[in-house]
Amino acid sequence: MNKNVLEFLIYWSGIGHIVLSLASLAIPKFLKWKEELAPLQKLLRQMFWTYAGYILVINFCFGLVSVFGAVELLNTSFLAKCVTFFIAIYWLARVLIQFLYFDKTNAPKGWFFTLGEIGLVGLFVIFTVVYALAFLYNCSWI
Repeated sequence: MNKNVLEFLIYWSGIGHIVLSLASLAIPKFLKWKEELAPLQKLLRQMFWTYAGYILVINFCFGLVSVFGAVELLNTSFLAKCVTFFIAIYWLARVLIQFLYFDKTNAPKGWFFTLGEIGLVGLFVIFTVVYALAFLYNCSWI
C-alpha cells in the first residue's frame, strides 16, 4: 500500500477522532445520563464518569497523535507497530461490543439516534481498518 495514502488516511482519522471526542461531550445530555445514572450508588456513578472521561481523553489523544504524528506512525519502528496495533484493536473491540454485547432494547428511538449510531459505528469501523492497515504496513505485510 502507498505510504502517502496511509498518511492521508491516518491524518483524517485523527481529525475524526478529535471531532468524535468533541461530539461525545453532548452524548450525556442526549442520552440523559444524569437521570439514568441517578438510581445507582454514588461510587458506581463516579466510576462510570471516570471511565467515560478516560475514554474521551484516549480518543482525543488518538486524534492528536494521528494528526501531528502520522509520519511517525508509519516509520516501521517497534513503537509505530505497537501504537497502530493498539488503536486498531481498541476500535475493533468497540465495534464487537456494539454488535455483540450492547442490549439496545431501551436505546432511544427515532431517526436522529439511528443516524447518530450509524455515523458512530461507521467511524469506529473506519478507524479499525485504517490503523489495521497501518499496522500491516509497519510490519511490511502490505
